[in-house]
Amino acid sequence: MTGASERAIEDCLVDLFQHLGIDRAHIAAGQQVASDWLGLATRYPERVASLSLVSPRPLPELRTLECPVFVLAGDKGANADASVKALAQVQSAASHILCGYECLPWADIIADRGAEIGPAMSAFLDANSIPPVSLRKAEGEISGITYRVRGSGPPLVLMPLDLTPSQWEPLIGQFSARYCTICLGGPLLGAVSLLEGRGRSGYLDLVRTVLNLMDIRPGEVILEVGGGSGVVLREIARRTAGANQIIDIDINPYLLREAAALARREHLAEHIKFQEGSAEALPLAADSVDVALSFTVMEEGNADRMLAELVRVTRPGGRIGVVVRSQDVPWWTNVSVSERLRAKANRPGYLGSGVAKEGCADASVYSRFANAGLIQLRFFPQLVVREPEQAARLEMGIVAGLDAEETAEWQPASTAAKAEATFFIAQPHHCAIGTKPAS
Repeated sequence: MTGASERAIEDCLVDLFQHLGIDRAHIAAGQQVASDWLGLATRYPERVASLSLVSPRPLPELRTLECPVFVLAGDKGANADASVKALAQVQSAASHILCGYECLPWADIIADRGAEIGPAMSAFLDANSIPPVSLRKAEGEISGITYRVRGSGPPLVLMPLDLTPSQWEPLIGQFSARYCTICLGGPLLGAVSLLEGRGRSGYLDLVRTVLNLMDIRPGEVILEVGGGSGVVLREIARRTAGANQIIDIDINPYLLREAAALARREHLAEHIKFQEGSAEALPLAADSVDVALSFTVMEEGNADRMLAELVRVTRPGGRIGVVVRSQDVPWWTNVSVSERLRAKANRPGYLGSGVAKEGCADASVYSRFANAGLIQLRFFPQLVVREPEQAARLEMGIVAGLDAEETAEWQPASTAAKAEATFFIAQPHHCAIGTKPAS
C-alpha cells in the first residue's frame, strides 16, 4: 500500500509480530480488503497458522494457500454466491453458514450472530492448535498498525471487519478467555484503508466539486452523516480553517475512533465533533445546521428516512448535498477486450459492495430530492477513477468471476494496458444538491 505507508502491509504486519514476539498466529479478517491478509499468507506462510475469512470473495490466490482455511458466510444475497465460489477454490476449507443472513459489508455480523460464530470459530481454531503465548495486556502502534492485546493462549489476530459497527467486540471476552487476542486497526487496514485510498484518488475531486457548489460561509454549522474515516471532514476542516463548527455523526463506533485518530494526526480534531448516531434518526434538533452532507451512505439503509432527517435538521435556506454510488450506470475498466467481456466486467453492481433493500444507489436520488421539497436543485453524475491500489483490488474481483476463456482474453489485454499506462477503473456516482426553502 502506498500513501499512508510506502511499505507492503505484510511487512508492517511482520514488524508487529516481531515486536510482540509472535512467530505464528491464527488470522481472522473481513471480506472487502483481501490485501489485509493476502500478502502475509502468500509471502510469509510460515507466519499464518490458519485463516478465518468472513464472507470472502473468490481470488485466484485462494487456491495456493498453505494454511487451513475457515469460511464464515451468509446464505442470502450476492455475497453468498461469491463465498460459494471462494469455498470452491479451497476444497479442504471448513465453513459455517449463517442461515437467513446477508453479509453486507456494513452488517453487524458479530453482534447479530456471535452466539453461533464464536463456537464455530473456536472449534476450527482448536482443531489447528498452535503453542500458547503470554503477553501483557497492552495497546500501541507499530509501523502504522494499531494493536490491542487481551488474554493469553494461542495467538489470534483479528483484523478489521469491513464496515461492521461492533467489529469483533461482542466476542472479545469469549476469545480472550481462550486465546491471546490481538485486535488490529489503523489507516493501513480494513475499510479505513479503502476510505483513505478514496481520499488519494479522483474521489476527492468529486467531493471538492460538491463542496464548492455548497457555498459554505464562515460561521455556518456543517454536518456530515456517516463520515467514515474522516476524509471529507478533514478536507472541510482544512478549507474552513476553524471558521465553522463541523459535526460528524456515524453509527459506527469503530470508524468514529479511527476518524478521530486521523484528525488528531493532522491537528484538525479540535475543529470536528465526533458523535455516534443513526442517519435515520439524527441526534440533532430540527433546523440546527446550515450545511448537511452525506457521501455514499444512502446505499446502506432507508434512503428516504435519511434524506428526511437531513432536511429536518437543516435550517431554512440551508443546503443539502448527497453523493451515492451508482448501480444503474456501468463502471469503466479501460482494457481493450471484446464488447461481451467488457459488458461483463463493467456491469452495474459487479464491482460494488451491495445496496440495502431500501437504500439508494441510482438516479432515483434526483427525484427523491425533488419530492422532498428542496429547491435550487443541482444534479449531476460523475465518474471517479480509482487509485492504483484500489484498482488492483477491483481487478482481482473481475478476474475471479471470469471463466478460463474470458481470463485468457482479459490477462494479455490488461497487461498491455498497464504497459502503456492506460489501465484504470472508474466508478460512477450520482450527485444531488438542494436548498431547504424558507418556512
